[in-house]
Amino acid sequence: MNLKKISPENAEFNVFKKIGSDWMLISACDESRTDKKLNTMTASWGGFGVLWGKNVFFCFIRPQRFTKEFIDASDTISLSFFNESYRQALTKCGKLSGRDCDKISEAGLTPYIENNAVFFKEASVTIVGKKLFAQYIDKNSFIDKSIIDSCYSAGDFHEMYVCEITGIYKSDNDM
Repeated sequence: MNLKKISPENAEFNVFKKIGSDWMLISACDESRTDKKLNTMTASWGGFGVLWGKNVFFCFIRPQRFTKEFIDASDTISLSFFNESYRQALTKCGKLSGRDCDKISEAGLTPYIENNAVFFKEASVTIVGKKLFAQYIDKNSFIDKSIIDSCYSAGDFHEMYVCEITGIYKSDNDM
């Protein structure tokens, strides 16, 4: 796999499009296991910015997601972005659970682990981060209470993870 590391300041893609409409995979491996088992999930919520003097990304995971177990067991989270030809693969990774099947294989993706970060051969960009902060969204903190009804009717509030960006890797795959 031919990856080129780029700095956050030189990363050029529209985060609103890439996250909100193109989607991404959030992935982690269980670093405590000798087999380095991994899992991934499709997401369309998250963002990037500068916080605490660090370049960061933030992502949100519901408590019932199997991927959350891997994220909690790891210091490293990766975000993977794909070109449009992988839309069906991302759809499968969002609908299937790694508890019940090998959804990565069923989606036709090829994962590998490097320095405890999950990469996919098919991804056009992978962003790796070190966890800095995690906190559950508190229902009492909402100013616009309508969000609770529209996004949290089951009461399954996301946990937000803030990660320092340790690497952005662009592949030969076309964005």
